Amino acid sequence: MKKPYRRAALALLAGVALPLSVSAQTVASGDASTTEGATAATVTTQLPRGVRPSHYDVTVTPDAAAMTFTGTAAITVEVAEATRTITLNAADLTIAKAALTKGGRKAGTPTVALDENAQTATFTFAKAIAPGTYVLSIDYAGKINTQAYGFFALDYKAADGSAKRALFTQFENSDARRFMPSWDEPFWKATFSLKTVVPTEQVAVGNLPVEGRKDLGGGKTLVTFGTSPKMSTYLLFFGLGDFERKTKMAGATEVGVLTKKGDIAQADYALDASADLLPWMNDYFGETYPLPKLDHIAAPGRSQFFSAMENWGGIFYFENAMLLDPKIASNALRQRIFTVVAHEMAHQWFGDLVTMSWWDDLWLNEGFASWMESRATARFHPEWHPELTALGSREKAMGQDAYATTHPVIHHIATVEEASQAFDSITYDKGEAVIRMLEAFAGSDKWQAGVQAYMHRYKHSNTVTDDLWREIDKTSGKPISQIAHDFTLQPGIPLVKVSASCAGGKTTLALEQGEFTRDRADKQPLSWRVPVSAAAVGGAKAETLLQGKGVLTLAACGPVVVNAGQSGYYRVLYDAKTFAGLAKGIAAVQPVDQLGILNDAVALGYAGTQPMADMLDLVKNLPADASPQVMERAAKVIDDLAEFAKGNAGRKAALARFASARLLPVLNALGWEPKADEQATAGDLRATLIETLGDLGEPSVVAEARRRFADPAAIDPSVKVAVLTAVAKNADAATWDKLHAMAQEETSAQVRTTLYSLLGKAGDTALADKALALSLTDEPGATTSPVIVSAVGAVHPEQAFDFVLAHYDAVMSRVDSSGATRYVGRLSQTSADPAMPAKLDAYASAHLASGSRRPVDEAIAKIADRVKVGAMRLPEVDTWLAKQGY
Repeated sequence: MKKPYRRAALALLAGVALPLSVSAQTVASGDASTTEGATAATVTTQLPRGVRPSHYDVTVTPDAAAMTFTGTAAITVEVAEATRTITLNAADLTIAKAALTKGGRKAGTPTVALDENAQTATFTFAKAIAPGTYVLSIDYAGKINTQAYGFFALDYKAADGSAKRALFTQFENSDARRFMPSWDEPFWKATFSLKTVVPTEQVAVGNLPVEGRKDLGGGKTLVTFGTSPKMSTYLLFFGLGDFERKTKMAGATEVGVLTKKGDIAQADYALDASADLLPWMNDYFGETYPLPKLDHIAAPGRSQFFSAMENWGGIFYFENAMLLDPKIASNALRQRIFTVVAHEMAHQWFGDLVTMSWWDDLWLNEGFASWMESRATARFHPEWHPELTALGSREKAMGQDAYATTHPVIHHIATVEEASQAFDSITYDKGEAVIRMLEAFAGSDKWQAGVQAYMHRYKHSNTVTDDLWREIDKTSGKPISQIAHDFTLQPGIPLVKVSASCAGGKTTLALEQGEFTRDRADKQPLSWRVPVSAAAVGGAKAETLLQGKGVLTLAACGPVVVNAGQSGYYRVLYDAKTFAGLAKGIAAVQPVDQLGILNDAVALGYAGTQPMADMLDLVKNLPADASPQVMERAAKVIDDLAEFAKGNAGRKAALARFASARLLPVLNALGWEPKADEQATAGDLRATLIETLGDLGEPSVVAEARRRFADPAAIDPSVKVAVLTAVAKNADAATWDKLHAMAQEETSAQVRTTLYSLLGKAGDTALADKALALSLTDEPGATTSPVIVSAVGAVHPEQAFDFVLAHYDAVMSRVDSSGATRYVGRLSQTSADPAMPAKLDAYASAHLASGSRRPVDEAIAKIADRVKVGAMRLPEVDTWLAKQGY
């Protein structure tokens, strides 16, 4: 799944067998020829293990108008030992009746007990059921939700203005139980046969192609989908609506896209990308995609917590992650669509074909899909420089990993809520960064051979992480598992301290390992085996596996880059003289290393480990023709500093002057319109500079944005969102009203949501209040309202927080239940108000269970750090700006 975070649910599944788990460092999976790679002895499960499903035959009849559905499930089960009870998962379901048969003959009529807190249904029989194969038949009913979890509806306006409703499912991590009674845990793989009774004129889509349609009369049709391979419940999918479908063949596989009627042309880009990616992934993984079709389904609306979901053969997307709307078509949107499609398609192997046994190893899905999207981009779009984009993901991971509230990549998951909160930057972005480091250490060919061996051995099975490490250890002949354990079984970021000296034409690097942290300066450092690479600028290279202290020698003198190529997951702290040489000669450094050096200097400066002047010197010294992505990062450095200038007019003015001096010439050279011969990523830089300079109130940029806003239809699509953002942030009441009218009149669901979100970005607090009030009306739509509140939070976190608490039930009823425990913490984490940590703590005490506090505790840690930075680090920035004459 492509998202920053995922779903929240209930607390510990009380009354069910406690989770069984063994450390991924020591567990060995069982024989891959069995149904699952992991043996019963190593399974982590919250359900009793004596009964297991092998096949589900499910028929669902939705009533979209009533927002309810009925269903029947005939589940083939294997009873391993005599038992009087069968317990499985069920949530928000009512069960009308149930029966057990064996060989077509009645074997028992159970009583049924539903446990709302445990999210289970227990079927109790008058006498013990003997071991054997049975069919458990259940008639049940459920509800259709308004947010993206379980079985849910999304409402929208069709091109002709009529009101429409489409239905979809979203089950990861633990919501298939809201669609059907099931063993709703990843380990319990089974095959699925799905049928549905639907309005005849609507299009139904599932994991497999439609095998049959039967007219039932009265405008109803029974649709039967093909039977799936063995898979986990969270990968089942069903969609229904007024869809269009377009297809093309990729080898023997039919690749398709589905959109609401009228939007199918906007899916061409995703369709073409998918058709290109599928044969390439078949080849890379060494296993051919096993389903006859692969559909990509676009849905109107928005989630604050995810953008797409890798249902096997039926990938779900919100429109902004799949459709290339010509009104806002930019290179950034093309990149987003391609990478999300690549991410979800990678899951068809990492996650769908081979599935983690339990949520402890979620990163086997998400970290590897994130890594594969970068690999796919390097293969098909090297002009986007994914090696630079990857550093943004690494920074996002380190931004979480530097605080005491972090967690290891692999960590024990005991509850549904903990599983929901595992969908974060550590799982995705640190996972990806660690994989990039290990692949570079192993060698790409040997790494691929290990991945292929893993896929071949464990296809249609479940695994733990060490199953993969063993395969790569064998193919690479290197201690991959030892390094991997250091980086995945403990939290934190290694810090490599570097002292350089030159003698006899050789540079000697003295290396010492520590730990980088933002909030524990006196922490006893952890220890890692760190693959360290170094290179003289334009010359010799050297590598070592560092643990503790070490020495590297390069056959050259001059500036030296440590973590050359930036494949390592660690920070680098140079001695002052070595850093000064790098800063002075930064123009000669490769773009990926320019970005890595700048990222480290920023993080170390904020942490107080390195002078803040160092990062500002780098920003100042970057060449005018620096890579667009490097210059984007420089703009972000200045913009982030400006966040600390609220209430300090002198600092804000000085930063604005520095931004204008450093960035405005770059924007003027680029121009406001794309050029035929410019770099592919130049448009991304153009948009970033317009937004950044607009945010800082640069008069010429604000004036030009307003001039273009006078005729919004004439704004080039590649900069339209950036121009509107600059206008929105500097809006007066009349401008805000014009943006509001544009949102009301917009027919594109994707653009409409974007416009409503911009209403929340106004710098004027009175206009922010208007946006917050608007979010509580029906006008924006159920999935757009929380987006407005989040937009206000990005600019006015304290104002948004106070609003949410004052209207808590009304706001939270519009927030995805899939991420409700994360919403408020994320909303307020950019605050620098010393009073905010106590307010957040009070909120958590009043509204969250103790096991659900982690997102709030993370926000509190970040806010406390921001307060400290404002008091202790920003005076250094003021001094530097004054010395530079700003």
